[in-house]
Amino acid sequence: MRVFLEKNVFDATIDRIGFIYEEFDDVIVWVSGGKDSTVIFNLSKQVAKSKGKDHINVAWIDQEAEWKTTEEWSKTVMYDDFVKPYWFQIPMKLSNATCTRQDFLECWNEKERELWIREKDKISIKENKYGTDRFHELFDAITDVEWGDIKLASVTGIRAEESPGRWAGLTSSETYRGITWGRKSKVNKNHIALHPLYDWGFTDVWKAIHSNRWYYNKMYDYFFGYGLPVNKMRISNLHHETAVWDLFRMQELEPDTYNKLCKRLEGIHSASHFGIDDYFVNELPYMFKDWKEYRNYLLSKLIKEEHQGNMREIFRKHDIEFEDKTCYTKILKSHVNAILANDWDECVKIKNAHIRFSTPTSRRERKEKELLLSKN
Repeated sequence: MRVFLEKNVFDATIDRIGFIYEEFDDVIVWVSGGKDSTVIFNLSKQVAKSKGKDHINVAWIDQEAEWKTTEEWSKTVMYDDFVKPYWFQIPMKLSNATCTRQDFLECWNEKERELWIREKDKISIKENKYGTDRFHELFDAITDVEWGDIKLASVTGIRAEESPGRWAGLTSSETYRGITWGRKSKVNKNHIALHPLYDWGFTDVWKAIHSNRWYYNKMYDYFFGYGLPVNKMRISNLHHETAVWDLFRMQELEPDTYNKLCKRLEGIHSASHFGIDDYFVNELPYMFKDWKEYRNYLLSKLIKEEHQGNMREIFRKHDIEFEDKTCYTKILKSHVNAILANDWDECVKIKNAHIRFSTPTSRRERKEKELLLSKN
């Protein structure tokens, strides 16, 4: 349940970032090139200047297969006179949602340099000395190596509104001095990730951007012109399980990026020709008696045997938890679409579905209760 305060989210976030600068020995702001990054970067810069700082640390893990407009926005930030840049163009692996033959894009692999989507920038960090090549592990690993035991705050633009998992994670337990909107590092006890935009809605984000005339990623304008719903306007690497939607229109929006990505990674060209209705399954194929049988068939045929174990275990637990509930078919559909998106590694889609359907009350019910409470 939301508790509404007298202060608006913009002013509350200014106070939160000010608190962060007062509490921690150093601060690093992580950006991805999206709208939330625009807000957290500009607000952090504003607060840092007000406190007499001479620079702001900004980090971007460049995933190579990025929109051109994302690179343009991020480069502008990295070359800002007030920014100490940590632009990581380092070897790492990112899962490929479009093909089971090539499970990963090995970003910035020197052996594949002739296929890179673009060259590295002269100011970027190019050596991976962080002990992992997995994207989701790099954040904690980087801060551990670069900042050691300094009391460090990693600031991001993550918001609770974006997914059930984030909603639960940002509101459920204390991270630091009464703050729930954060996460303690799994690697270094002196480092904490904090998300001061956690309670912003997307309308708050765009209000701040336009009212302050902040430069933002122009891909959003193309998305808007294309008629995309807000929840599909994602700025991410272009082959991730949550970004497959972008492939269906990339040929129109950035044809040069599309052509380079097709040469770089198997499955891109085929996936882009499916379209939403064909890529994701909504109707059970007639030859299967139920969604469970269909799921198990796809798992055995589409996911490599050495990668099936993690999914099988999650599916087993979900079957036990949801089989006698009305949402079971929806859970099975999420399993099917996770398999089709080759989401065996991080299982993002499956975990989000679990959080969504294991919550006692639905989002609609929560919103109705919040609206009733606000009126009273």
